[in-house]
Amino acid sequence: MIIALIGADGQLGTDLRETLAAEDVRPLFYPDFDVTDAGGSAAKLRDLGPDVVINTSAFHRVDECEDRIEDAFRINAFAVRDLARTCRDIDAVLVHFSTDFVFDGASSRPYVETDRPGPLSVYGTSKLAGEHLLTAEWGRHFIVRTCGLFGRAGCLEKGRNFVETMIWLASSRRTIRVVNDQVVGPTSTVELARAVRALIGTEAYGLYHLTSRGGCTWFEFARRIFELIGVEADLLPVGSKEFGAKARRPAYSLLDDAKARALGIPGCSDWETALKDYLTGRDPRAAG
Repeated sequence: MIIALIGADGQLGTDLRETLAAEDVRPLFYPDFDVTDAGGSAAKLRDLGPDVVINTSAFHRVDECEDRIEDAFRINAFAVRDLARTCRDIDAVLVHFSTDFVFDGASSRPYVETDRPGPLSVYGTSKLAGEHLLTAEWGRHFIVRTCGLFGRAGCLEKGRNFVETMIWLASSRRTIRVVNDQVVGPTSTVELARAVRALIGTEAYGLYHLTSRGGCTWFEFARRIFELIGVEADLLPVGSKEFGAKARRPAYSLLDDAKARALGIPGCSDWETALKDYLTGRDPRAAG
């Protein structure tokens, strides 16, 4: 099976590349492969002739999206539409990643795929638009909504992942302010990649939620990081308004992966187990 992996050097892309090593993975990197160049990307994919295209590209600097609306939609929506059209033309399965930010956070239980979206931010709206455009263009697709990714490669667009950012901040001896009113499901990219590998082995196309089980606030996540590495940090819980972020985030964004598990897809572990595994295998230079 030939797999074209867009963003193969990113946080999720790196783990997908390793997890799918038994397949013929063709890594695609920006700027040589630019999803916003519809003609150029289509030509390259036609030349590769993949059976599956995995798109990990996104503009996910959430607060910047509020000011760069056109860029957010160009990358998160219109480029996804164009990839869907290309995959339709070459008869390739398209795997695309979306986000918990498509929801408004008003739920009191984990969201399922049939729940009504209600994004609060430009980022969430652009990602939801990408979902709709993909679905309208091509049926052989998997849309995977996930949340709070952390992986060994870090995030090319944002820099360090949350875990490494917390460890780095602790080393600076400064007070660390972390929001304590947003409940999330921090998800390991290693575990997500394994679940995606199993998913693309099926023909059960559609929308899936894949995240770690259980949930915590970002403050609770940070506190557990420091407990596990044995570091005393000056950690201060704050509210979202006090934190002053430009974009609104959902107060509750846990996702239910029951649909995937019913299909026999191995789900991710609980977030604490995933965090322990990550810390056990991390490079201590990663936060430097």
